[in-house]
Amino acid sequence: MSDDCLFCKIIAGDIPSDKVYADDYVYAFRDINPAAPHHVLIIPKKHMANVSDADDPDEALMGKLLLKANLIAKQEGLCAGGFRYVINTGIDGGQTVGHLHLHILGGRTMRWPPG
Repeated sequence: MSDDCLFCKIIAGDIPSDKVYADDYVYAFRDINPAAPHHVLIIPKKHMANVSDADDPDEALMGKLLLKANLIAKQEGLCAGGFRYVINTGIDGGQTVGHLHLHILGGRTMRWPPG
């Protein structure tokens, strides 16, 4: 955990969120500024600035992140119509919060990617 990280504060319960899923490794919540009818963020509880910070010791965690995203997509009813995963990395990649997060996006009126 990082004391100055927005998502770490959400995980700790210091900032409220609309929780969708949580276990020992990941936390998922609804995006407060959704870019699609269904927009959930799933984050590892271990602080990592972005996906490029993951290394060999994080292999299992990265697998859990994706598998739990699949579980959430099913829970949200997105599998029949389809959905999209997005991981932005760094400023040039569109990342706005310095904690690795995966966007789960679904619905017919998705606006992502912007532009």
